[in-house]
Amino acid sequence: MNCSLIICTFNWPEALRLVLHSSLVQSEFPNEIIVADDGSDSRTKKVIDDFVKISPVPIIHSWQRDYGCRIPHSRNRAISKSSCDYIIMIDGDSIMHEDFIRDHKLAACRGVYVQGSRVLLQSKFSEKTLKNDRFIKPKFFSKDMKNRSNLFRIPSLSIIFKLFKNQKLNRIRGCNYSIYKEDILSVNGFNEEIVSWGREDSEFVQRLFNKGFKKMHLKFSAVQYHLYHKEGSHSSLNDSILKKTINERLTWCEIGINNYF
Repeated sequence: MNCSLIICTFNWPEALRLVLHSSLVQSEFPNEIIVADDGSDSRTKKVIDDFVKISPVPIIHSWQRDYGCRIPHSRNRAISKSSCDYIIMIDGDSIMHEDFIRDHKLAACRGVYVQGSRVLLQSKFSEKTLKNDRFIKPKFFSKDMKNRSNLFRIPSLSIIFKLFKNQKLNRIRGCNYSIYKEDILSVNGFNEEIVSWGREDSEFVQRLFNKGFKKMHLKFSAVQYHLYHKEGSHSSLNDSILKKTINERLTWCEIGINNYF
């Protein structure tokens, strides 16, 4: 199975450098890497250009103009450029375990949205990490992190968790998931009515649920290390869009990935 790794970013080149480096030390490489850039300046392009020279797989810079937070647009644009069957999506502040790509590919299943696990690095650990050119994985007793149980990659236990699938919106995180490209297209991708931070992931997944898809939450597998940053607050408009999708059991968004084909 071929797959694209899509990395979403906006004006944080220091973090992106660490994430791209983690893509070069994977036990199993993706077939291509696409950086979904929501309008970053030339510093981000410089980081990407540096890695293009050393990457064993093609790296595509999918850039759009900065008209504010347009995460759905950026993701749709990048997905449309993918030449692969399977999509693995992360954020540009999420450093991957060396078996991250391998774990997502092993979990791939038609009609299933696969959600990975993450360790939340806190401010001091993140600041220290960003000063280094290479990421040093935290240990279980390291200070300044949350979700430390997610540090463990235990394939034998992960197999058990793969058996359980549901249609619950809890723990939906766009920074660590995978799904077949064909399945993304079946609901028209991400809803571009959402033009501010928040709910774009949940609204997308809810349309999948309405279509009959299930969610698989990987535990002890597909581990990533999330760098600390302050989060924004959800807009009431985004909440209302999600509510409409739930109440009307929508499976399609009118303004979505079809704009890019």
